[in-house]
Amino acid sequence: MRVAEQVREVVPPPMSEEERAMVRAAQRCIMAALDHSRAASITVTTDEGAQPAVNVPPAALKLIGQLLGAMSEGRPVVLMPQKQELSTVEAAAFLNVSRPFVIKEIEAGRLSHRMVGTHRRIPFDALVNYMQLMRAEQSAALDAMAENARELGLDY
Repeated sequence: MRVAEQVREVVPPPMSEEERAMVRAAQRCIMAALDHSRAASITVTTDEGAQPAVNVPPAALKLIGQLLGAMSEGRPVVLMPQKQELSTVEAAAFLNVSRPFVIKEIEAGRLSHRMVGTHRRIPFDALVNYMQLMRAEQSAALDAMAENARELGLDY
């Protein structure tokens, strides 16, 4: 099954400022409830006033809170199985780099993969780990550049 069939990209519908405020308030309530208790249930109230109790694990509530945060900012959300494998083209699109760069990183041993016939498949979790490492290295390089600029008296 192709990635496009398994991955769900959820683009929040356009929301008014009032709806965004409601989403932010819901996120704050969920995150506050997680911080102050171990309760694993939420109450849903409908327009008719019905209040069914819904049992939800705390990890799922945290995910819902993060989803609400992304919605309030108008950011798209992509849901993907953690054990998903991507092709080099899909990995390049995820990292926002070229396919030859992904292949170079694989051949240098910085990005794990497996071969399926003649095709490279990159585990999604390895790709996320690589991206986090890449961002940490970029941040460290920027910090070093800023420190060098301060030492040379090039503060702006």
